[in-house]
Order: sequence, then structure tokens, then C-alpha cells
Amino acid sequence: MQFVDQVEIEIKAGDGGNGIVAYRQEKFMPRGGPSGGNGGKGGSVTIVANAKINTLVDLRYKKHYKAERGGDGGRNDMHGKNGESLVLRVPVGTLVFRADTGQLLADLTHDGQECVASKGGVGGRGNASFSTAILQTPKFAEKGEPTDIIPIRLELKLLADVGLVGFPSVGKSTLISKISAAKPKIADYPFTTLVPNLGVVQIADTSFVVADMPGLIEGAHEGAGLGHQFLRHIERTRLLVHLIDVSGFSGRDPMNDFDAINVELKAHSERLAALYQIVALNKVDSPESVDIIELLRPELEAKGLEIFEISSLTGQGVQPLLYRIAQRLEELPRQDLEPVDEVVRFTVEAETNTWDVIKRDGEFIVEGKPIETLVKRTDINNEYGLRRLHTQLDKKGVIRRLRDMGAQHGDTVKIGNYEFEFHDEAYE
Repeated sequence: MQFVDQVEIEIKAGDGGNGIVAYRQEKFMPRGGPSGGNGGKGGSVTIVANAKINTLVDLRYKKHYKAERGGDGGRNDMHGKNGESLVLRVPVGTLVFRADTGQLLADLTHDGQECVASKGGVGGRGNASFSTAILQTPKFAEKGEPTDIIPIRLELKLLADVGLVGFPSVGKSTLISKISAAKPKIADYPFTTLVPNLGVVQIADTSFVVADMPGLIEGAHEGAGLGHQFLRHIERTRLLVHLIDVSGFSGRDPMNDFDAINVELKAHSERLAALYQIVALNKVDSPESVDIIELLRPELEAKGLEIFEISSLTGQGVQPLLYRIAQRLEELPRQDLEPVDEVVRFTVEAETNTWDVIKRDGEFIVEGKPIETLVKRTDINNEYGLRRLHTQLDKKGVIRRLRDMGAQHGDTVKIGNYEFEFHDEAYE
């Protein structure tokens, strides 16, 4: 199965349906009042963690995702149909970011956890909703709330207890294939493993998850080799098993390899460098291993490291290693993840609820989401709708602010994609 650990997509919740202008026309009701119904709510886009999914590959080949728009209102106070929400399923361990700002929206750490990444637009009100004792026959309705296209980055972090690290071809894939049901591709050339492999290890009455990381090389944290793509996947592990090839076939210095990997771990994350490490001297079935181990073991012991001599191929020494891993995991605390709600809702940042007026090249520009949304929800082609818009802008202080900025009757005022002529009642 192809492993995809990061994708960028664009999502859009459904716009709210429009309210309509309508009046009762039933027989024997000569003075029928307004009956325009409200528009339906647009569908939301929800991202859900699913334990049955292992990669983000299903989201790789489609860039845009859109929920259903709310239906328009109908006559006789009929409410428009609510739009269908869109559910995107991702693996457990997925981080949801806004791609444009880098804001973390959700950390989906367990099965079924949801993130409402884009909320559906509110339906517009029909003219029946605006009827009052004074305004008995409103001739305007409200348009549905429009929604924005939101760029999203999904990043998968494997949730494993143990991370296997080491230079390419030290035997990580062979080991995970021996101790679990994982079936990674294995060969005797570098970078055989192009994707991380997960395996569940059962030992006595306990079990733990092992992640086989692609081989790291010097400069990995800066982009060299393959390992830099997957370093973040072992950030959540509690223990590292560092495999060192002692067969002598690679021609490299095992101690230099060990030190180089640790430099890369530290360069990527201080937390990775601080993780408890167990060293596994692998390929001890090779005749040359005895001399290499005799030189290597004192240096590793001087660093206070636990050392196991194993052969991933024959299974020699693997059982004691697994029992020690299980014992050490019992002793190590689980990583404290920040508490998250079952449902995480994206909320508009406070500053986007403000507005301001600026003057540029003789024109007055009103900027701010609340005012721009008010205009978008107004039927500009409806005279009565425009009158209501003017009243709303006056109540919110926009008209006064324009006067204070020096706006004169007839000046151009821009709000979003619309241009208006400033109307000052003093000229009437």
C-alpha cells in the first residue's frame, strides 16, 4: 500500500440558501401577508479520524472538496432544505492545519474524533421573518451566508510506541517482519524502505506498536536521503531501538553511524534526542561481528546504553530484546498529548470580526468580515434590500465613520466586490 503522509486540499462548506420574497395568495384571504420562507443551512466539511485507514492516499488525487449548498426558501413559509455535510475520513494521528496561516485546527489522536474544519453558511431569512407591526409587508429577503474556500494541510504522524532507527540496510525491515505481521519490502541495497511500516508486537500478556523508519543519513534533517520526510513520525514514540550493523559488509564505521544518526535526531527535535534508546547490534551471525563488537561495546557502554546482540535474520537474541522493550515501556510514562474535544470547531479569529475604513486614491474602502458579509447577504438588485442595508450600516457606525473620514455625498465607497455611491441625507 502506498503511504502518503501529507496532502494539501481546499475545502468549502455549503453556502446558505437564500430567503425569498413571497405573499399569501390563498382564496378568501384578500389581505394575505408575507410568506417567504428562510433558506436552508449549508453543509459543513468535517474531518474524521478512522482507525481503519492507514494513509492519506485517498485524498491525494482530488484537490477540491465542497459540501452541499442550502436550498432556497419557498412560499407559504417553507424552509429551504439543509445542505448535506461532507465527511473526509483520515487516519488516526492526523494533524489538521490551515495551509495559509499554519494554524493547527485539530490533532486527531483517536478513532472517531472529529474536526469541523469549515462550517456551513447560515440560510438567509425570507420576508416573512422581517414582518413586524410597523413593517407588515416587507418587500425584501436575505441572501444565504457565503462561505470561503479554506486551504487545508493534513499531516499524518504515526502513533507508535517504539521507533526503529539506523542507517539504511542495517536490518530494520527484517526485524519488524520477524517480530510482527508487517511485510515490508526487503533487499540488500540502501533505501529499500521508502515508507514507514507499522507492526504490532505481542509479547507475553502485553503488546506494543513498532514503527520501522526509512534509513537516515547525515544531513537528513536538511533534506538529504529519505529519512527527513519521516523524522516527525517518531516524535510521538516513547522509546527508540537503534540498530547498528556489525557484519562489516557495509564498509562503514559503526560508531560513526551511531553518532551521525543521533546528530540528525537532535537537529530535528530535542525531544527525539532525549528519548530513551536501546542499542541492538545486528547481524551477529556474521563471522566478522565478533571483532567489531569487541571494539564497539566499550564505547557504547561508556555512554550508559543498554546493548543487545541480535540477528534479525536468524532470530538470535531477539526475544530478550523484545522482553526488555516491553518492560521499559511499562516504566516510561506515556506522552501527554494536549487535551482535545471530541469535536473541534474552527472559530474565526477575533480580529476578523472587526472592520475599518481606509481612504485610497480618493475612494473610501470599508474592510472587515462582518460588513463584507452583510453586503454579500443583501440582494443588491432589490431597492428595499438596499434601504435595509443602509440602515444596518448606519446602526453599525459605518456611515458616521465615513463622514468622519471626509466622505462627501456622491463619493465612491467600496465594500468587498461592490461599489456604492455615498448617500448623505443632509443633501436631500
